[in-house]
Amino acid sequence: MIRRIDLRSQAAVHGDGPADYRTLVPRADIDVAGTLEVVRPIVEDVRRRGVEAIRTYSLRFDGVEQQDIEVPRSALTKALDELEPAVRAGLEESIRRLRATCEAELEHDVVTDVVPGGRVTQRMVPVERVGLYVPGGLAPLVSSVVMNVVPAQVAGVGSLALTSSPQAGHGGLPHPTILAACALLGVEEVYAVGGAQAIAMFAYGAGPCRPVDLVTGPGNIYTVSAKRLVKGVVGIDSEAGPTEIAVLADETADPAYVAADLVSQAEHDPLAASVLVTPSETLADDVTAELDKQVSVTRHAERVRTALTGRQSGIVLVDDLDQGLEVVNAYAAEHLEIQTRDAAAWAARVRNAGAVFVGAFTPVSLGDYAAGSNHVLPTAGCACHSSGLSVRAFRKAMHVVEYSRSALDEVAGHVVALAEAEDLPGHGAAVRVRTEGA
Repeated sequence: MIRRIDLRSQAAVHGDGPADYRTLVPRADIDVAGTLEVVRPIVEDVRRRGVEAIRTYSLRFDGVEQQDIEVPRSALTKALDELEPAVRAGLEESIRRLRATCEAELEHDVVTDVVPGGRVTQRMVPVERVGLYVPGGLAPLVSSVVMNVVPAQVAGVGSLALTSSPQAGHGGLPHPTILAACALLGVEEVYAVGGAQAIAMFAYGAGPCRPVDLVTGPGNIYTVSAKRLVKGVVGIDSEAGPTEIAVLADETADPAYVAADLVSQAEHDPLAASVLVTPSETLADDVTAELDKQVSVTRHAERVRTALTGRQSGIVLVDDLDQGLEVVNAYAAEHLEIQTRDAAAWAARVRNAGAVFVGAFTPVSLGDYAAGSNHVLPTAGCACHSSGLSVRAFRKAMHVVEYSRSALDEVAGHVVALAEAEDLPGHGAAVRVRTEGA
């Protein structure tokens, strides 16, 4: 069911070394650049025609004939009233845990007295208006409502708009569980728009939706491509595409646990990546056997099997855990599980991952819902330079500079010298006029 890649005796590339793990580890063949040309006319059409264009694409892609794209508040209230008590309790606990970690990471202003009379304050300012995208295609990702909204609220964002795909089976509205989560969190501006047209709506505005300053949230390749296309018109959190899990495991790992975790991410999307990195052939054999058993009885067996047999998934055999660690650091997975002896010690050496899950009893599924961490994470190797969604994504740093006359006098000569070195005499003159007079 799942292929094997043998990297034993292949050292990582160092200078002219023989192997580059970034190219040898499984990765989905996702052509965002190519997809740009598919979404470009959609984005441009929404920019020009607004809601009329959105209606066209909702009918074409979602099979929904729309009149209004904005979800009425009565629908939000109704969805919350009809929400199953167990689901509501789960959402409330997820919100509570995530809010606690978000409040703990909230950064405060930093004041530095550089010299007497010269002060620089770094102010942390929330983004004014944010558009939150919640996928609703193969699965109604209600948890993504929580993961997007809570850090934005803790950050102090004043204006939140949220969108999710219209559903033909729900009267052209987003899935009712998504609407219920919005109501639970107090989000009242909600739209029934999905895909690239939703990103364009946020970037340029359409009908009742004003343009936003920042777009966050995961999505499929078309959504990701649209985010890349409008980057610069608006800010984006990251290009979070199809999900990934990597598991670094040794012979102590329980093959049933490992297989279950690989399956859990494979059920997201046929392009989802599930990768096991291990020095144990016995574990590799046992996990393969477990996958055969578990996939046959899972609800979305066809989707899971497609993901596990795709080029993006595989079992990677390594010489030892040290090589395994180099492999997973090169892979830079969205989710990385460590199921080894001394798991915490190995986790402490991880440099590149969206989030790390330590030990046998910390599955990725916990992080998807109720660990207190955020599940909107960098994919496709971007964890080597990018972070997951957090309060920081919704705030920006702004320097406030205040100098007295005496403090300016003290540094004036340095400013003038540097301005002359750059052949910008006007810069120096703006200081001299204050320190030397007209």
